[in-house]
Amino acid sequence: MSSIPENFVEKSIEEIKNVIGDKKSICALSGGVDSSVAAVLVHRAIGNNLTCVFVDHGLLRKNEGDQVEEVFRNRFHMNLIRVNAQERFLSKLKGVTDPEVKRKIIGEEFIRVFEEEKNKLGHIDYLVQGTIYPDIVESGADGAAIVKSHHNVGGLPEDVDFELVEPLKTLYKDGVREVGRQLGIPDEVVNRQPFPGPGLGVRVLGEITEEKLKIVREADWIFREEIKIAGLENKIWQYFAALPNIKSVGVVNGERTYFHTIALRAVHSTDGMTSDWARIPYEVLEKVSKRITSEVEGVNRVVYDVTTKPPATIEWE
Repeated sequence: MSSIPENFVEKSIEEIKNVIGDKKSICALSGGVDSSVAAVLVHRAIGNNLTCVFVDHGLLRKNEGDQVEEVFRNRFHMNLIRVNAQERFLSKLKGVTDPEVKRKIIGEEFIRVFEEEKNKLGHIDYLVQGTIYPDIVESGADGAAIVKSHHNVGGLPEDVDFELVEPLKTLYKDGVREVGRQLGIPDEVVNRQPFPGPGLGVRVLGEITEEKLKIVREADWIFREEIKIAGLENKIWQYFAALPNIKSVGVVNGERTYFHTIALRAVHSTDGMTSDWARIPYEVLEKVSKRITSEVEGVNRVVYDVTTKPPATIEWE
């Protein structure tokens, strides 16, 4: 049974055409499933009147920035601007430890970057975002209690000077993937792991530093690589590594260490609203643990999160 309303794609394209007309739009492209599907959907409606702005905030997974540029500029032939803003974001986040404050800072800077790019491009009326229904619910809209702010909902500054277009805001994640397939988006994009707007900023607990980002980026790469080798890539809804703000005593090469802990998280879900932890075979977890502790400098312990949602959320922050 379809997880989206009948003729959703055709009706959405028509609605986008009616709303935007021949005006100019910027799309907030992160390379994740939601923003990718939103970008292709809007591009299908208004063509070259859409400019995609990809903000590399320094909080992406390993090699992700280059992959986004390759796919959307060369494969989809979209107008794409890549903004390298790593230093800007990290300087704003220096010393910040509260997860809600981090999300608000990242959301604020994200929009400010778009405003600057908009000014360079001349008059632009609309900002396209890949907001989906769980984002709205978790951010406290529709009378729901706030679970956490999403950078494309609750993290928006109040003084933005363009209108938002959010064509996916009534859909859950499985519906977004179905829309992507109907639009002809390749599987490697449609099936890409869910990734929060604030990126690794909410997978590094406590203060964000270059050292911590490097550690979690490499650990996450190893985890995802081993899941793929084990043939589990499309059998687990989401899996990633997080860096809790925890150090512990260990022994490396016969020497006492006081290094970071990596937390692995893997869950089964359909809509992101609830989830159960994935029963990954012990031999796969063992291989991941051995690789991370031997290949990632500064890590001497790996733990696996066996908590459902609720009471936990999928992300650690």
